[in-house]
Amino acid sequence: MRSLVRSFGTLRPYWPLALAALLSLIAVTAANLVSPRVLGAMIDDGIRAGRIDVLVNLGLLLLAIALVRGLVSFTQGYASEKLSQSVAYDLRNELFARIQALSFSYHDRAQTGQLMTRITSDVEQLRSFVGMGLLQLVSAIAMTVGSVVALFALNPLLAAVTMLTIPATAVIVIYFMRVVRPLFSQIQARLGVLNTILQENLAGVRVVQAFAREPYEAQRYRAANEGLLDINIKTVHGLSSAFPLIFLISNLGTLAVIWIGGYQVFDGALTIGGLVAFNTYLALLIQPLMMLGMIMAQVTRAAVGAERIYEILDAPGEVTDRPDARPLATVAGRVAFEQVSFGYGAHGNADAALILREVSFVAEPGMSIAILGETGSGKSTIINLIPRFYDVTAGRVTIDGHDVRDVTLESLRRQIGIVLQDTTLFSGSIRDNIAYGRPDAMLGDVVAAARAAQADAFIAALPAGYDTIIGERGVTLSGGQRQRIAIARALLRDPRILILDDSTSAVDAETEYQIQQALATLMRGRTSFVIAQRISTVRSADLIIVLAGGRIAAAGSHDELLRESALYGEIIDSQFGDHAGQGVAATEEALVRS
Repeated sequence: MRSLVRSFGTLRPYWPLALAALLSLIAVTAANLVSPRVLGAMIDDGIRAGRIDVLVNLGLLLLAIALVRGLVSFTQGYASEKLSQSVAYDLRNELFARIQALSFSYHDRAQTGQLMTRITSDVEQLRSFVGMGLLQLVSAIAMTVGSVVALFALNPLLAAVTMLTIPATAVIVIYFMRVVRPLFSQIQARLGVLNTILQENLAGVRVVQAFAREPYEAQRYRAANEGLLDINIKTVHGLSSAFPLIFLISNLGTLAVIWIGGYQVFDGALTIGGLVAFNTYLALLIQPLMMLGMIMAQVTRAAVGAERIYEILDAPGEVTDRPDARPLATVAGRVAFEQVSFGYGAHGNADAALILREVSFVAEPGMSIAILGETGSGKSTIINLIPRFYDVTAGRVTIDGHDVRDVTLESLRRQIGIVLQDTTLFSGSIRDNIAYGRPDAMLGDVVAAARAAQADAFIAALPAGYDTIIGERGVTLSGGQRQRIAIARALLRDPRILILDDSTSAVDAETEYQIQQALATLMRGRTSFVIAQRISTVRSADLIIVLAGGRIAAAGSHDELLRESALYGEIIDSQFGDHAGQGVAATEEALVRS
């Protein structure tokens, strides 16, 4: 429950609304507690005494109380709902910002469906409690205390009989919370699993259909859905068991009051109006007791939701700005790896988990560095360490002599343009996608970047040109077109350091050759890191680094490595065919002729 109590802090910015809802609640409670007294007086002093004037006056008073109660009930409902919606708005924004800020390592472990569930369903559970459950809980407590005081003031004997039902009701509520709370936690977890499967299938629907796996995916979704159904039914069973017992105990209390109170009326110890008033107060007492089970269910849901929300908000950021981090000014682009080791979660004490081991090299400003190696050798890991997507386990990465951990992330990444292997585009216009890193860029700058990336021709041929709206994730474009837009997006930032992670893998040989010719000019004056699967990119680099087993097995120019590194020759032969070094010149010559 600590997370739920902590969530009350979200009410602080909206204390006027909270105060209005609370005052309205107090007014409603007071009106409810006054009404039975007036009703009893109408019976005893009006009907039994034959006083029409008293009956009319007290009736008008009841009408006024009802009108006031209706007005303050509206105020309470409006204030509490606006309060809850405001809290949900803030929580969604805070969660989204936190998810955006969390390191790559967190997202490596997290499931998208679980994150979506927490930012939607869990926030809604907490919102519902803040908007209704919390005030209902306060109202139930206030009404219970007020009713108990009124009952003892009217008739201590009948009140004592009524109190016998309280311990039994409390036992049922406590048992209910202990049994049902874990079930609500399981509901949210299974809902997250269901959302994960849904998200994966929506994102990969083309792959599912291409491999005719619709029946398998339908069965997988059905199984997760059945798991959610089963746990919901167990929860409903718990709810269905608790409420009838509370109703039964309450009805037995009412029966005892009518029975004993009736004898007191016969004996003259209690008036009929007093019995009616007492029974009305008893109904006011029973009502919050019966609601208590429902409120506790809502409290339990909200507590589970709050716990899951704060798990994200409290998640430690593994890559954050140091307290003394300073902005990185415009750099020349000298990048150095100094005895760098890295492992996911290794923390420097699990050598077997290391992906990179004691990697050292220097990229001088304006150099192009090609990184080559077999799958899993650590190529992508090297480029992920430069913009601090991850922090090194040992050693350090520097830019112009500055350890990347000593500068602010925003200023570091502003110096770097990157095209990842998996191209990500957003729903919107092509212009907006290219200008994603520079939203204030003029159209001429966007066109120049697209032209440099060999994307201008196909963009101009589209019906709306640069204003053409592309589908979600850019699925309306070909793979090569998406990558050229991604390259243009990186180039528009005019970075001092350029990272291309296999960025030409989805284009044909002729398009790749054209892009390489454009990049040859654009990379001049920038420090460029290229992971490529084509020999034309590898052989033109100033420095080629060959990785094997997480270490640098060889480094040098293409010609030097062909002469000195058997491993380099093997990789070239295995990926590009025998005599790749001689064949590429012929390939490029043929492309020029065509």
